[in-house]
Amino acid sequence: MRLVGRLAALAACVPRGARLADIGTDHAYLPIELVEKDVVVSAVAGDVHSGPYKAAKEHVEGLSLEGKISVRLGNGLAVLSPLEVDTVVIAGMGGQTIIEILTNHCEIVRSLKRLVLQPMVGAATVRRWLCKNNWYVLEERLVQEEGRLYEIIVAEQGDSPRYEPVMYEIGQKLWDEKSPLLTLHIDQLISQTKRVVREMECSSNAQKSLKYHEYVTRLKQLEDKRQCL
Repeated sequence: MRLVGRLAALAACVPRGARLADIGTDHAYLPIELVEKDVVVSAVAGDVHSGPYKAAKEHVEGLSLEGKISVRLGNGLAVLSPLEVDTVVIAGMGGQTIIEILTNHCEIVRSLKRLVLQPMVGAATVRRWLCKNNWYVLEERLVQEEGRLYEIIVAEQGDSPRYEPVMYEIGQKLWDEKSPLLTLHIDQLISQTKRVVREMECSSNAQKSLKYHEYVTRLKQLEDKRQCL
C-alpha cells in the first residue's frame, strides 16, 4: 500500500519507533502503512462507528497484521490504556471534537509524547487548546488534495510560546517556514472571515456585539499578513 496526499503527510509526521494510536481510523490505512514500513513498532486502530471498525478489522486480518495492529471499537481515547501508546493521530474531525477527545481522557493524554492532529475546521481553536495545556507546536503542514486544503498540526509536551492572536488562525510554523501553500491558506481565511462579517452586518444587534468587532479585527490582521507575503 502506498499512501498519498493527506494520509501520506500524516504518516510522515509519525516518528520512527513510535507506538501509535490512530483515532477515527476508518479502514486502518495509516497504521497498516506505518507497520508495513516498520516505522511503528505497534498500532491501535480505533473507531467509534461499527462500519469503519469492521472494515478496518477485515483489512488488518486480510494482511495478517493482527499481531502488530489492534483494531478496537470505542469512543476516542477510551480504547486506550495509559502508557499503551506514545503517539496519537486524530484526523478528519472538527477542531472542537478533537479537543473533546483530548479533554475527556486527561490521563491518557499526559502519557503521550506526540499528537498529530488534522482538524477539518477550527484549527485555531486546537492551537489555543494546545498552548493552554502545555503542548508546543513542533511542526505544521498544509496539504492540498482534490481541491481542498488541509492543516496538520504536530505537537509535543512542553511550554508553548504565546503567539499574536492572528497566528492561531494562520499557524506560526506555517508562517515562519513560508509554506508554498501559505498564500492560498491566508486567502481562504480572509474569504471565510469576510463572509462572517457580511452576515453579521445584516443585523444591527450583531454589529454591536463583541464578536463582530473581533471578526473585523481578525480580518484586518489577516489582510495585513497577506500583504507581507
